[in-house]
Amino acid sequence: MAKICYVFSGQGGQSAGMGKDLYDANVEARAAFDEIDAALGKKLSEIMFEGPVEELSRPENVQPAIFAVSMAIWRAGSMDRVAADNYVAGHSLGEYSALTASGAVDMADAARLIRRRGELMQAAVAPGVGAMGAIVGSADGLCSAASIEAICSEASAAAGGVCEFANDNGGGQVVVSGNRTAVEKAMEIAKAKGAKIAKILPVPGCPHCSLMESAAAEFRAEIDKIAWTAPECGFISNKTAAVMRDISEIKDALVYQLTHGVRWRECVLAMPSLGISEVVEVGPGNVLTGLVGRILPDLKAHKLGE
Repeated sequence: MAKICYVFSGQGGQSAGMGKDLYDANVEARAAFDEIDAALGKKLSEIMFEGPVEELSRPENVQPAIFAVSMAIWRAGSMDRVAADNYVAGHSLGEYSALTASGAVDMADAARLIRRRGELMQAAVAPGVGAMGAIVGSADGLCSAASIEAICSEASAAAGGVCEFANDNGGGQVVVSGNRTAVEKAMEIAKAKGAKIAKILPVPGCPHCSLMESAAAEFRAEIDKIAWTAPECGFISNKTAAVMRDISEIKDALVYQLTHGVRWRECVLAMPSLGISEVVEVGPGNVLTGLVGRILPDLKAHKLGE
């Protein structure tokens, strides 16, 4: 039987006003936004709908905001739990949405945990010190793992800071993370080597690199404060690019994720062997749909409801 994998968006798709049309049009979506507002003890939805975008972009706001939109879209699509023979996956932050949809964690608990994740990430590296940069080039050339590791090493040495391989997004698109000076140097090196695109991303902080070690250490305790259960369907982890079902391993992987890269290309490549023939994206934007199309063009991919 053909199987579906629901994939949940990560950070980077935020914009002032996001979710407002959904809130106004759908009672299930409205309930999701209201539940998350109540869990956080603040009107996050007002910041999302009205801005300013600078306030929305703060890590403690933007991360639960992306989660809120994803959950609202999920609820609006008349979804509750994913069938046991299907799968979920998330890109970075999207793993929390995926695990909520799988029944592994309560939505309110996840919202509070995500906010704390953002706070710890912000505290780990002062504003403006960290950055992420995207490089687009040939998948088997400039954007191969070996080439990106070499660029990161050269940039780190030249700038005297951290620059590490953060996201293997596939289709010749990768992301590096670390000290802003080192990441900027990596963009210069990548351009000199022929990158089609090499630019600093409009996201706060520098997740998925060793600068997040202090955040990861504290986050472990935060994860253990809330109740978790085994997911009701297969969860494809960013850490291993394989299915995880043991909740202790999943919790470890969420901590690991803060300081290590996202293996998204490998997650997608693993899907056909699991019998997955369709990928349904949930969240703001359609970045993951595009990435799946570039990694495996024969794998059907679309947004929820489309």
